[in-house]
Amino acid sequence: MLFNSFTYLLFFPLVCILYYVITPKFRWLFLLIASYYFYMNWQPIYALLIFTSTVITYLAAYKLDTVKNLKTRKIFLFASLILNFGILFLFKYYDFFNNSVFEVMDYFGIRMKLPDFDLLLPVGISFYTFQAVGYTIDVYRGQVAHERHFGRYALFVSFFPQLVAGPIERATNLLPQFRKRIAFDYQKAIEGTKLIIWGYFMKIVVADRLAIYVNSIYNNAENHSSTTLVVATIFFAFQIYCDFGGYSNIAIGCAKIMGFDLMTNFRRPYFARSVGEFWQRWHISLSTWFKDYVYIPLGGNKVGKARHYFNLFVTFLVSGLWHGANWTFVIWGGLNGLYLILGRLFRFDSKKIQNTNLRRFQALLKITTVFVLICFSWIFFRANSLGDAILIIKRIFSATGSLFIADIGIFLYSNLAIFMLLLKDLIDETNIRIPLAQHKWFQFLVYASVVTIILTIGVFDGGQFIYFQF
Repeated sequence: MLFNSFTYLLFFPLVCILYYVITPKFRWLFLLIASYYFYMNWQPIYALLIFTSTVITYLAAYKLDTVKNLKTRKIFLFASLILNFGILFLFKYYDFFNNSVFEVMDYFGIRMKLPDFDLLLPVGISFYTFQAVGYTIDVYRGQVAHERHFGRYALFVSFFPQLVAGPIERATNLLPQFRKRIAFDYQKAIEGTKLIIWGYFMKIVVADRLAIYVNSIYNNAENHSSTTLVVATIFFAFQIYCDFGGYSNIAIGCAKIMGFDLMTNFRRPYFARSVGEFWQRWHISLSTWFKDYVYIPLGGNKVGKARHYFNLFVTFLVSGLWHGANWTFVIWGGLNGLYLILGRLFRFDSKKIQNTNLRRFQALLKITTVFVLICFSWIFFRANSLGDAILIIKRIFSATGSLFIADIGIFLYSNLAIFMLLLKDLIDETNIRIPLAQHKWFQFLVYASVVTIILTIGVFDGGQFIYFQF
C-alpha cells in the first residue's frame, strides 16, 4: 500500500478514527493488526519475515536482559545478528555476491557457479531488520530494558507509518510511547497534517514530475548531450530528496496525528556546508544507525588518524551496500567516504575571515561545492549499471551538445517545483520571520494553496517511492 495511493487515503483516516475510539488498553493490538494489514498489501507471505525477525530479536533480547554471563550474552547477541542479517543476505545480497565471486573465479579460469535464487526482495526488509537489530544491540549494551510485552515489541518493529522506508526508529524513543495513554491532541494533529501535505507536495509535485525527465535521460544516456545529462543529474538530486524526504514527512505526520513522535529524518540537506554536515542532515536515522552500530564499534575517531579514516571509509562502503546489491551503490558509498576523509584532511576554519560579506560568499561557495560533489556521487546511485555511470561521466566531461527538452511544460513545472521547495527550505534554514506567517488564516491559505498545486500539477500515477527497493 503506497502513501500516494487512493487506498491509503481511505486506510489512514479510518485507522485514526478507530484508534481513538478503541479503549487505550487494546490500541496496541489494533495498530499491530493495521500494520500487518498495511504490509501484507504488497506480498502477504512476506509478513512471515517480519514476524520471524520480531521473534528472533525478542527472544534474544529476553536472554540478554536475564543472563548475566558475558560469554553467554555474546552468543545470544551474535545469534540474533547472524540470523537477521542472514535473512537479509539471502533475499537481498546472495545473487549479487554469487555472481561477483564467480565472475572473479571465471577470470582465473575456474568455471563453476551456484544457481541464483531470484527471490523477490521484500519491501522495507533493510529498514525493519536494522530497527530490530538495533534494539537487540541496545539491550545488550544496557541502553534499553527488554520489552516484556511481545505485542508492543511486535508493533515497534512493524509500526506502519515508518515500516517500509523509515525513519529507522530507536527503542529508546518509540517503545515507551506505545505504553502511554494518548489522548487526541488538536495541535499535534494540525502539525501532522501540515507535514503530510508538504510530504505529498515533495513526492507528487516535485519528485514524480522530475522523475519523468530523469528516467527518460538516464535510461537512454548514450543519446544525450553533456548539458542534458548535467540537468538530469541535478534534477535527480532533487527527485531523490523529495521522494524520500516526502515519504519521511508523510510518515512522521501520520504518526504525529496519532500522538506519536518519530525522529526527524531530513533537515534541508542541500544547505550543508560540508559533506560531513550533509550526512548529518540526510537520512539522519540511517546515518546515526551506522555511526552507533558500525563506526563507533570500529573505533570511531578514538584511534589514530589512519585508522579513523579507515573506519569512515568502511562505514560508508557498508552504507552503500545497504542501499543495494550493486557495485554502483558500493562506489557511491565509497565516494562519499572519500569526500569525508578529504574534508577532514583539508578542513578550513571560516572563523578566520572577519569580513561579513566575504564569510557569506564563502558559505555560498561551500554549499555550492558540496552540492556539486553530492550530485557527482548521485550519478552512480541513479545509473542503471556501472557501465552507464562511466558513460554518463565521460559524456558530461565532453562538454558538447545542447539541452534536450521533450516537453516544455514538464520542464517548466519541474523548475517551478524546485524553486518552491528551495524557497521553503531557505525560509526554514535562515529562520526568516514573516509577520503574516504567524496568523492562522495565513497558514491556512498557504497550505490550501499547496493542496491546490498538488491537485492541479501533481503526478498521480502511483509512482513507487525510490527507497522501497532498499
